[in-house]
Amino acid sequence: MANFRAELFNKKASHPKNKPDQIIKTIGLKRGQSIADIGAGGGYFSLRFAEIVGDEGKVYAVDTNPEFLQVIKSSAKKKGLNNIVTILIKDTLDLPENSLDFVFMRNVTHHILNRIDHFKNLKRFLKADGKVIIIEYKKGKFFTFRGLFGHDVPKETIMREMKEAGYTLEKDFDFLAEQHFTIYSKRSESDS
Repeated sequence: MANFRAELFNKKASHPKNKPDQIIKTIGLKRGQSIADIGAGGGYFSLRFAEIVGDEGKVYAVDTNPEFLQVIKSSAKKKGLNNIVTILIKDTLDLPENSLDFVFMRNVTHHILNRIDHFKNLKRFLKADGKVIIIEYKKGKFFTFRGLFGHDVPKETIMREMKEAGYTLEKDFDFLAEQHFTIYSKRSESDS
C-alpha cells in the first residue's frame, strides 16, 4: 500500500501541470549543497535534488512514514545515489545544525500543528544564508479533496507565521495553478 501511495505522490509531483522542472530551476540548487525535503512522500523531489547536488552534496529525505522512506532508499539505490539520508520524524526533527542551504516543504505545512514553533526550530539547521522554500496548496473548491479535508494554508497566513518565526520573505512566485510558492531567508538577531 505504501508503494502505491508513494507512486501516486510521485506521479502527481512529476506531472507537467505541477511544473516540477520550473520549481527546481527556481530554487537554484547547486552541486555540493545540502537540502532537507520535509514531507518527502514518495521521494520524487529528493531524488531529483540528489542528482543535482552530486556526491559532494547531501539530501535529507524527511517523513513521518517509514514505508515512504524505505521506498526512497530503494529508489536511490537503483539510481546509484549515495547522498540521500532518510530521516523518520517521530516527535522532533533531528538534522545536522547549521548545515542546510535549503529546507524544502511542498504540500506539507497544512499537516503541521504549531507552525511558528516548527519554523523557529528549522532556523538552527540552516546555514547563515540558508533558505526555506514553502509550496502549499491554495484553497480548493468545496467538493475537492483539498476543500473537504482542509489541505491548504493561505499564503498570507504562512507569510505572517514565517515573519513571526524570524524569517524574511525573499521571493513570491505565481506560476503554479493549485499552489503558492514562497522562499524565505533567516533574519539576523539584530533584525528582530
